[in-house]
Amino acid sequence: MKILGIDPGMAIVGYGLIEYKSENNGEISLLASGSIQTDKKLDDSKRLLEIYNDLSEIVNKYSPDCASVENLFFFKNQKTVIPVAEARGVILTVLEKFNIPTYSYTPMEVKQILTGYGRADKKEVEQMVKIALNKNNLPKLDDTVDAIAIAICHTRNIIQ
Repeated sequence: MKILGIDPGMAIVGYGLIEYKSENNGEISLLASGSIQTDKKLDDSKRLLEIYNDLSEIVNKYSPDCASVENLFFFKNQKTVIPVAEARGVILTVLEKFNIPTYSYTPMEVKQILTGYGRADKKEVEQMVKIALNKNNLPKLDDTVDAIAIAICHTRNIIQ
């Protein structure tokens, strides 16, 4: 099963595509990862269209079986909550357009499922992603690592 994990944002949308093989003791491998980055000088409508177009290309290229998307839960910066929600709406629209079943997880759920502690820090989550993928190195961008974590979170959720 190919799972596309997505960490929504207006400036950066992280994505990670993993393959989960339940028949191989739940083996997880990273197939692709990266980010969609928009120019903050552009109007929001243009940035949202860029997210729509780029994510459509990603879905077309990799044909995921399902997607797990970070759900908005709590924002410290009230100025970013609406643009991120708009970006998440565009992301969900793309996934629906391609008939990709979509699952949502809050940051706290991802942390709880991966580390056993809902308030784990980024380093703890990153370490669990490394262990799950059996890799020593991960992408540099936090948004991309978060997206991979969201995808891995879904593998743990579907086997329970």
